[in-house]
Amino acid sequence: MPSLSLGTRLAVIVILGSILTVGAVLAVAYNALVDDFEAILTEQQLVETRRIASEVEQRLELKLDVLSESAAMMTDGNALHSIAEINYQLNRQNLLRSLFPDGLVVFDAEATAIAEDFHVPGRIGTNYSDRNHFRRAITTRSPIISRPIIGRTTGVPLLSFLAPIQSDEGDLLGFLGGTVNIGQTSLIPKEMLRRLREEEDLFKVVDIENFLYIEGGPSPGKRIQPLPKPGADPLVDAALSGITFGTVRDKSGKELIYAASHLEELGWMFVRSVPYERATAPANDSFVQFFIISAAIGLVIALLGFVASRTAIKPLDRMTEKIEEMAKSPSTGQRLTANGAKETGRLATAFNQLMSERDAISTMKENFVSNVSHELRTPLTSLNGALRLLASGAAGQLPGKAEEMASLALRNGDRLHLLISDLLDFSKLTAGQMNVTLSAQPVAPVINAAIAGNIALAEEHVLSLSTEGLEDQMVVADEHRLRQVLDNFISNAIKFSPPDEAITVRVEQTVPGFTRITVSDCGDGVPKQFENELFERFSQAEVGTSKSIKGTGLGLAICRELAKLMNGEVGYFYDRGANFWIELPNNMTRKNHVNESARNTSRGV
Repeated sequence: MPSLSLGTRLAVIVILGSILTVGAVLAVAYNALVDDFEAILTEQQLVETRRIASEVEQRLELKLDVLSESAAMMTDGNALHSIAEINYQLNRQNLLRSLFPDGLVVFDAEATAIAEDFHVPGRIGTNYSDRNHFRRAITTRSPIISRPIIGRTTGVPLLSFLAPIQSDEGDLLGFLGGTVNIGQTSLIPKEMLRRLREEEDLFKVVDIENFLYIEGGPSPGKRIQPLPKPGADPLVDAALSGITFGTVRDKSGKELIYAASHLEELGWMFVRSVPYERATAPANDSFVQFFIISAAIGLVIALLGFVASRTAIKPLDRMTEKIEEMAKSPSTGQRLTANGAKETGRLATAFNQLMSERDAISTMKENFVSNVSHELRTPLTSLNGALRLLASGAAGQLPGKAEEMASLALRNGDRLHLLISDLLDFSKLTAGQMNVTLSAQPVAPVINAAIAGNIALAEEHVLSLSTEGLEDQMVVADEHRLRQVLDNFISNAIKFSPPDEAITVRVEQTVPGFTRITVSDCGDGVPKQFENELFERFSQAEVGTSKSIKGTGLGLAICRELAKLMNGEVGYFYDRGANFWIELPNNMTRKNHVNESARNTSRGV
């Protein structure tokens, strides 16, 4: 961000900070929402599986209670009824037969089948005392539900219910048994299974001891199916691992949220799972709303931050503009206003103190330059006069060597006189003490005089001076100061032009009401990077090169100030050589009214 302003940087920082903050909040909020919905969905699965397990357990208890009530009807209080009476009682128990659609059997005290509600070949007379649930029933004399078993005569998976038949004295007379073929009859209510299928949830009932699917096996048409090998069904593996809830990916890579509940009495595990998208979908809906609100809040924060940063920087911008104005036209008395924030006020106060010190130093310097220049000018005039008399032979003919040295001293004296004059002129200009007398002046005499005054220097450098457009042009100017500007332009052109070339002074009317005088040479011109500083004081291009000409660096700065005093302007452009120009009003009514837009257009040359 090095090219951006301070205000823009602060605005970017505030906006980026707001975006990052809102983004971080949104990321945290989204993860929290997903976690919350996942927890809620997992809890729902746990509740649902426990409810199903509880429903199955209640149905089992109901079957066992009804079976126990019916067992008392198989005895007269002392012994079992006759077989005929028992068959009669079995056939008239409609509720009992609906609860045990797969068979009712009466056993004697030794667990041998003696009667049944419908005939199954080989069942009557078969002893079942070797079955675990029969042994428990004989021992405890309490109602028993077996774990899933394979029927000895039917060969189908069964649940066997036993209720003891006792005499009035508590003697064990036999057992009333009921069977449920779990391969055909589901212990889960039909409406519950239908709802689970409609919701497209995965629901499985697993027999842990026998490693069987009771419900939800891979083949929908078959009820009882063997469990797959470990690793074949990740959901079953997760349920059998002992972790009752969590997430798992199925074989297709789809993520599921599952919960499991164990029915200890049967050794069954109820497993229910739903797609993970059910947790993310409501989270996404909530997140969209939260995102819109957060984005709006973030936008407001960013706008407020932007406005605050711009408000904080605005006083600095005003101070910068003021400082730039002061740098372009330094004058004593200009100061910054210490408004705004405390830091801005302190900066303005410190700068004003610096300006006061600068003004004091500048005044001291100008006074020093003015005093020294005045003090040097008087003896230098006398020295130059004496040297001129010696060089002219007024004091007698000098020897050749002495005459050459006198001429050299005179040339250097004249040069020193010009430097001192520049210093004095610039001192007067900056102090506002330079006066000009403006009047309508013909251009030709001033240009001719300037050429005549510089012809000797041009011939010394093997250069020619010529004019273009020198007609009856008029300008409103001070003749002496215009000549001073032209002398500076022509002398500079002579110093920086290659030999055997022409220097042209051209007069033209660029826009109505103004006349431009341009001094053109065939030199290399001013370096591009130096053009903006060309008319600044103490500025010299190509310092240290063979083309560097020693001087004060005030000549062009003086030309600019003199042009301003005459309601004109100076400038430079490069076109096959350096072109320095001064533009002045050409009638008295226009001298104080500058047509800026037209003049700026003409300076695009």
